[in-house]
Amino acid sequence: MKLAGKFKLSAVARQFTSVTPAVPASVESQVDLRLEDDESLVGRTQRGDSAAFDVLVERYKERLYATVYHMTSNHEDANDLVQDTFIKAFKSIGSFRGRSSFYTWIYRIAVNRTINFLKRRKNRNQYSLDDLDSSIQTDPDLVEMMSHVTPRREAGLTELQEKLNEALQKLSDSHRAVVTMHDVQGMTHADIAKVLKCSEGTVRSRLFYARQQLQGLLSDYL
Repeated sequence: MKLAGKFKLSAVARQFTSVTPAVPASVESQVDLRLEDDESLVGRTQRGDSAAFDVLVERYKERLYATVYHMTSNHEDANDLVQDTFIKAFKSIGSFRGRSSFYTWIYRIAVNRTINFLKRRKNRNQYSLDDLDSSIQTDPDLVEMMSHVTPRREAGLTELQEKLNEALQKLSDSHRAVVTMHDVQGMTHADIAKVLKCSEGTVRSRLFYARQQLQGLLSDYL
């Protein structure tokens, strides 16, 4: 499955809605679901309103995709993993009790599925180093270390992007996840700790170690 054009999950969602009564169309039409908060949309989804889940998909698809892409460095894999994440979330929405935010809950699903995927991919030893998104050059903090002009940097942006991609792939899955969520997505230590189910101290330690690793791997380009 791929994210082609506008991401839609309605067809997938409806195949799971038979177990709960659908919300009458007359009720749905009275509410602009885009104005509802996550808690309300989750409640509607749990009552069988697949349109409410579509709004959650639209709300978080780009942020999830950016996270997963920077962890995999492959557009097709990121598309598939994000699609799988939303399918998994829809199937499991009935068990969501709001002990964390929906945002944290679905990020945890995405990160865990991506880490499991990366473990399987390592066994195949296949990496895609050709399609790093050009937007990586604008990611905050992660590439701050490369902000100083040096003769080596003049070798070209394409080569630099490839080296950065290679360096990210050499980090452990957990360290790459922390760097991606904090330095690329701008998530706080507290939010990352909730997603990974670890302490904020662990997040800071992993982030520090990951940055040290990246500096060493990219020393020729600093």
